[in-house]
Amino acid sequence: MIIKRSLLATAVLSTFSTLSLAQATDAVMPKVVVTANPFRSAEADQILTPAKVLSGDELRDKVGSSLGETLSEELGVSASAFGAGASRPIIRGLEGSRVKMLENGMAVSDVSGLSNDHAVSAEGAVARQIEILRGPAALLYGSGAIGGLVNVVNERIPTALEKEVTGQVETRYSTVDSGKNASGTIDGSVGRFGWHADGNIRNTDDYKIPGSRVLDDPESGTGRLSHSATKERNVGIGGSYIADWGFAGLSASHLSNLYGIPSEEGSRIDQKQTRYDFDSLVRNPFDGIESFKFKAGYTSYEHAELNEENDPAVIFKNRSLETRAEMTHKPLAGMRGSFGIQTENTHFSGLSPDGVAETVPVTHSKSAAAFLVEEKTIGPVVLSAGVRVESVERTPEGSLRRSFNLKSGSVGGQWMFTPGYAAGLTLSYAERAPATEELYSNGPHDATVTFDVGNPNFRKEASRNAELSVQKTRGLVRWKANIFENKVRDFIFGHITGNLLDDEGNPGDELRERIYQQANATIHGAEGEITYNAQGAGWSGRLFADGSQGKLDAGGSLPLQPAKRVGASIGYREGAWRGGLSLVHADGQDRLASFETTTTPSYNQVNANLSYTQMIGKQELTWFLLAKNLTNEDIRLSTSVLKDISPLPGRNFVIGVRSHF
Repeated sequence: MIIKRSLLATAVLSTFSTLSLAQATDAVMPKVVVTANPFRSAEADQILTPAKVLSGDELRDKVGSSLGETLSEELGVSASAFGAGASRPIIRGLEGSRVKMLENGMAVSDVSGLSNDHAVSAEGAVARQIEILRGPAALLYGSGAIGGLVNVVNERIPTALEKEVTGQVETRYSTVDSGKNASGTIDGSVGRFGWHADGNIRNTDDYKIPGSRVLDDPESGTGRLSHSATKERNVGIGGSYIADWGFAGLSASHLSNLYGIPSEEGSRIDQKQTRYDFDSLVRNPFDGIESFKFKAGYTSYEHAELNEENDPAVIFKNRSLETRAEMTHKPLAGMRGSFGIQTENTHFSGLSPDGVAETVPVTHSKSAAAFLVEEKTIGPVVLSAGVRVESVERTPEGSLRRSFNLKSGSVGGQWMFTPGYAAGLTLSYAERAPATEELYSNGPHDATVTFDVGNPNFRKEASRNAELSVQKTRGLVRWKANIFENKVRDFIFGHITGNLLDDEGNPGDELRERIYQQANATIHGAEGEITYNAQGAGWSGRLFADGSQGKLDAGGSLPLQPAKRVGASIGYREGAWRGGLSLVHADGQDRLASFETTTTPSYNQVNANLSYTQMIGKQELTWFLLAKNLTNEDIRLSTSVLKDISPLPGRNFVIGVRSHF
């Protein structure tokens, strides 16, 4: 088994590193602060909230046209795929509303959790870093985040004054889709006022595919994948007043995204979002409190699903107002922690243009939550615990009103059993209210070619999770390994019945009937990673393996399960030059749900990168070349609804230049 081989390799290399590096000092690695963690600790310091922070050169090399593509090679993270425009992260086999999407610590408030054809409205091209978190700290942001959360940090509201104007501008061109992308950020200050602006423009054509659209069927079409083109515009501005006591600021942003859905019907999605955010922090507001933070965000989201005639078939809308108030207390009896309240008020709908046919009726949802996370160090042991209580109410027009009282909690411990080595155990319990679409859907969803049917009588989900971790945290060679099991009562999933319906739900030949169902399920898996000289000059390397499996307790697999993977990469950094080569192998995936019919073949994906950095005056200029799917492999993701008719792009060379000033 791949996971076992990886863990064995980890043990062997760990022993080697202990012998060969015993006299060496630790490699100097910069600490990247995790902003979504209540204690703002560094990535390497976290085991109770396992985290990955993607930033700097690593982020720039991996950034793609979607958030799922950007994160798809991280440990324990796979991606859905609905063409180039829509791909959402899947964490340990969990997706949708079980993986929360944040922007600067606030919900993105799009509808990407509803279906894989809906794009995440957070843009990685202008992000300073992207954070992946699980564990107790995730309870600060939502009871339903049993898979974890992804936080895109772009710092549109400045928290510190820049001494001079700084920024970054990048342009790139990709060969597989004739893609043109330009992005940039700029920060500065005037007196006590800090300001920020960012923007991104992306245009791509239909991308080239390695072989035929349907595997081994030349008559299905070759060359380019029709309806895979994208056109995105994203702009954001912000400013804040910054003083010794803290800061307070505002930001505004607008996203316009038109992208194709490479289904047989060939629809497109026209996505628009405008959001306004307020963020503030007061240091030492009163005795015993280290900081007080208050955030508020309003989002107006809409997307239309366009048919081949460019007419809207379904229009999804979401209006959301979210507030968060959070206090971090000073050490008390050896404990440090954070507590607060969060509210959310949304109006969501999925209607036909005439407002008659309802995919999802107009539904008003309200939630209010209180949360607490604490951490305490006792000798070589660090203990952490979190609790969240939440009330959720959903009121649809013309259907049953539902309310849910949710309780979630998590406890964990980390034991530094010898310098540089740690073991940890985390236990958690989380409850999730059914999403609006899971309760009230009753209509056509053209982009997925389904007629969706919810159940207003669904019970809340309840998840029990256990995770055991061990890691080496010092030296040139570092490693970590995790095993986990997640037992979910009343797990909600979409079941394709095999019936074909028309737009009104009558027998027809246009749409597949998809009925949301509940059943007990278990998701378990393991993951391991070993790195050598991850940030230093000279040679570097990485080995990783991960896998998860989701089953219904009554028998059968959950749908769209990720394949087991193993990967390796090697890199070299010296002076102005930096380069690397990576290989990811995914096993064939034949663990199918009862209504799934085709297995997914194995694949090997080879990527490479090369860059050269030079100084021109005060500007740092980086020329780069990226190669993706270098061997032109026909890659189909088991997590994609369109895996049979929509392969990933073929060989792609990305050339570009980036300027820091």
